[in-house]
Amino acid sequence: MLVTQLLLLAAVCAGIGVATEFGLHRFLTGQLDEQVIEAGRRSVMMFDHGPPPPPGRPPMMRPRDFPGRHPGLRIDDGPGPAFLNAPGQATRTVGAVVTDGQAETAGVITGDGARAEISGPAAARLAEVEVGRPPQTVDLDGLGRYRVVAMPSLFTPQTVVTGLPTDDVDDTMLQALVIFVVVAGAALAVAAGAGAVLVRREMAPLERVSDAAQQVADLELDRGEVRLPSPIVEVDPVAAGTEVGRLGTALNRMLDRIAGALRARHASETRVRQFVADASHELRTPLAAIRGYTELAQRKRAELPDDVAHAMNRVESEATRMTQLVEDMLLLARLDEGRPLRREPVDLTRLVADAVSDAQAAGPGHAWLLDLPDEPVMVSGDEDRLHQVLANLLANAATHTPDGTSVTTSLTMRADGAAVLTVSDDGPGIPAELLPNVFERFARGDSSRSRRDGSTGLGLAIVDAVVRAHGGTITAHSDSGTTRFVVSLPTKLTGGA
Repeated sequence: MLVTQLLLLAAVCAGIGVATEFGLHRFLTGQLDEQVIEAGRRSVMMFDHGPPPPPGRPPMMRPRDFPGRHPGLRIDDGPGPAFLNAPGQATRTVGAVVTDGQAETAGVITGDGARAEISGPAAARLAEVEVGRPPQTVDLDGLGRYRVVAMPSLFTPQTVVTGLPTDDVDDTMLQALVIFVVVAGAALAVAAGAGAVLVRREMAPLERVSDAAQQVADLELDRGEVRLPSPIVEVDPVAAGTEVGRLGTALNRMLDRIAGALRARHASETRVRQFVADASHELRTPLAAIRGYTELAQRKRAELPDDVAHAMNRVESEATRMTQLVEDMLLLARLDEGRPLRREPVDLTRLVADAVSDAQAAGPGHAWLLDLPDEPVMVSGDEDRLHQVLANLLANAATHTPDGTSVTTSLTMRADGAAVLTVSDDGPGIPAELLPNVFERFARGDSSRSRRDGSTGLGLAIVDAVVRAHGGTITAHSDSGTTRFVVSLPTKLTGGA
């Protein structure tokens, strides 16, 4: 705003300056033209009649066949027309007598009042001045710019050309321009200082709105309970009707509605989590009973008909799978509730080696590779939960890649002291449209509801929740032929859910 105002003010000043210079130039040039015309008339009169007689003496009429040769003109005082010696002629006045387009004689009055000859090109330029036209500007060689006028002699076919220099006009114009530039510059400087103060004062409420919006933007609104200050922007009642005041009021109303929606969402999520936790907890008892009865029935498998034995086997398998699902849901519910994890030193190097060894035993069809540092990598956290992170990542690679796929688990230390765990494979990869949602609960790579591979759809969601509970981050990258899950864990626990 300040720059725009200064540019506008500069444009206005420039317009005023141009108009002032133009008007001043016309005024001064008009005054000079009047002086040139007066000098031209005086020169023609002196050329035709000679100088006026002294006071008390009658005028002397010279013969018409001797124009310009009256003794009072002192034609022998120097080069150039004799009328330059006439009374009233200003210094630096230029004059010429033109005959048939040629300068018969031409000269200039010097600064000490004497007559001096002018150059040939200057005399030729004077000879080109047309009779009957208003004064015009010409550049005379060695003399500069002049306003000149040509007037005919009354008694001869000759033309008298008279001119005055434009130096006074040019000097005045330059002085006016310098004064205007100085004044305009000072005015712009003062306007910039005053404008900065005024704009900052007027924009202060808008800066508060911007700061409040940034404060809200920095909040984590995707999960948990969000407390927004109310009102987020203090609106001065006096300025409530201004644009900034209306903006602050609208922002407060919008944030009030958002806060209400967030409270309702949090309350709904809390109820859902509580229901999941309660249901998971309650389901553990009947599931344990079902598994106990199926195990008991399996002990007497030889006494049961084949179809009943097969049914009991399926019941036991599904009960085991449902138990795992309930345990996963209960773990997520506990993490969502913010229950703290254990904090103890964990040798991540040993944990990785054990997890890869277990994965190799469970999936011999894959090639399991290890890349570990020479020194142990220690982190602070819950060893069981971190083992679950590794187990889930390796199980995810085994489940969604065909036999023969190479799965590489690497562990490094970053420059900032964080431990970086990477699980990569050279399988078919994750479709680009599914990659942003891989850590969501019950996310799956196909649209079917079947779980032929035993997956619950909660493995990566648990990985994400446990890593965040340890103050770390996890990212997924997948290109054609390569999939990488990168886990970053601080060596010291920075927070927990």
